[in-house]
Amino acid sequence: MGALIKMSINLDAIDKSKLIKGKKGTYANLILSVNDESRFGNNCSIAVDQTKEEREAKTAKTYIGNGSVVWTDGSVVLAEREDDGMAEVNVAEDTEDDLPF
Repeated sequence: MGALIKMSINLDAIDKSKLIKGKKGTYANLILSVNDESRFGNNCSIAVDQTKEEREAKTAKTYIGNGSVVWTDGSVVLAEREDDGMAEVNVAEDTEDDLPF
């Protein structure tokens, strides 16, 4: 384990058109950013993921919350996906239904 991050998000700030209906529920693709600096005790932010077109058009990110790293072992590594022979899988279909919310 590399880190534990405690977050608080505003669910009302998520544009409902960004929600993805999957086989086991409704999902939102989010981006978590961890910074070296801390402001007000928060060094993490979370935003709604943008499409390639939104990024290219420089559309402002929709920030929905913030948080802080509460524990780290000093080494957070890049997550690598095991190749299971599938080219690309929809995140909503590939997500286990063990989310705490």
